[in-house]
Amino acid sequence: MVLKKYSKRITQDSAQPAAKSMLHAIGLSKEDLKKPLVGLASTGYEGNPCNMHLNKLTKFVKEGVKSSGGVGLIFNPIGVSDGISMGTPGMRFSLLSRDIIADSIETVIEALSYDGLVTVVGCDKNMPGALMAMIRLNRPSILVYGGSVGSGSCNGKKLDIVSSFEAWGAKVSGQIDDKEFQDIVENAIPGAGACGGIYTANKMASAIEALGMSIPYNSSNPAVGHTKENECFEAGKQLVELLKLNLKPLIERMKKLGFYGDYLN
Repeated sequence: MVLKKYSKRITQDSAQPAAKSMLHAIGLSKEDLKKPLVGLASTGYEGNPCNMHLNKLTKFVKEGVKSSGGVGLIFNPIGVSDGISMGTPGMRFSLLSRDIIADSIETVIEALSYDGLVTVVGCDKNMPGALMAMIRLNRPSILVYGGSVGSGSCNGKKLDIVSSFEAWGAKVSGQIDDKEFQDIVENAIPGAGACGGIYTANKMASAIEALGMSIPYNSSNPAVGHTKENECFEAGKQLVELLKLNLKPLIERMKKLGFYGDYLN
């Protein structure tokens, strides 16, 4: 088993003393440098609820990697929010953000010689961006979806993000007054998590789980609570198992058919 297929370039080569000095400077010991290095790509940022909790969840992934004998190192690709940019010039940047996310993850993993990758994502832009990077890199990888938000509530009625859109229509048509409209807007989303419904994020998470790129129940565990935190810890452990198996996204059948050549080795 070669768990350090890539990181050995910078941790085991005596001609790379500066690289080792930098790794010692971030707190890694001589023993740590013998362990596989795993990139943990958290698309967490404070700007929207889908992603606001991901940096916290990534720390559980890091602990899972550590418990199984690896070293997890967190970095942060960008993210945007359709729910905020929709109807503004900002929406011009939505689709292209997927390529920026994919490029940034690929850049970090390749440049820093990480042996594996866990992506912690929360919406319909960073999920495909992360998946694109995982396939391009073809290193042992797991995607963790940050989970769906719970229901909002107003006057005893369950709400979600669509309730806000519907409330605007009800307001302009005179069905509700300004106060009820404002109450719905303020209470439609209770906190962290992706839009609660079978919208793009949850559908994409389900598809990614069906493809085998995340661990079981990843798409259905809610964003907040011990279930998702435990899942993140388990994902970190399982990534080290993938390293042991040298199990990668691009399937063996593609290799047999002659696609990609040595890229699958």
